[in-house]
Amino acid sequence: MLLYYNKGGCSLSPHIALHEAGLPHAVSHVDLHTGRTADGADYWAINPKRSVPALRLDDGAVLTEGAAIVQYIADQAPASGLAPPAGTMERYRVQEWLNYVGTELHRGFTPLFSASIAPDWKAMTLAALAKKFDFVSDRLAGRPYLMGEGFTVADAYLFVILRWRDYVVVDLSPWPVLTDYMARVAARPAVRAAMKMEGLIK
Repeated sequence: MLLYYNKGGCSLSPHIALHEAGLPHAVSHVDLHTGRTADGADYWAINPKRSVPALRLDDGAVLTEGAAIVQYIADQAPASGLAPPAGTMERYRVQEWLNYVGTELHRGFTPLFSASIAPDWKAMTLAALAKKFDFVSDRLAGRPYLMGEGFTVADAYLFVILRWRDYVVVDLSPWPVLTDYMARVAARPAVRAAMKMEGLIK
């Protein structure tokens, strides 16, 4: 499989999942300004949505949308525990978290990446995110991961989005549960492997 990614972007989530699952894969960096991959291919032709991630499967088909990709990866390595079996309530809970992270946190961070964001809009965005952080912190209290003891693809996604605090200077110190969670996930060997491959850590 071939994962198309942008350094530190939401594509880091399936990259982590691939390492956690132990699946053989290659990666190709995408310049989202030019639409070119590292080897000069036209990424807009590969993924007309013009976003990452995209995963080229062994049969040549291309799968897009992070939440769908990470579940596909989990299902290729069920013993990894990255997602519960399809049809179980636990699987729906993982999907619930994937949707929450995508619609509330991922989307919530997005305005902060704009250099032209007005101060009052930035303040409103940060205040809205704070409420989301309260919710996630409450749910993580007393448990190492979102689903309890086991790391899932929902944790990979949450970690990546919370990690954007470094790019847009969001202070997570009022939520020690989240900062502890970030450190715990960052220490996982598979997470470190994916981040090293993307040049995010040494």
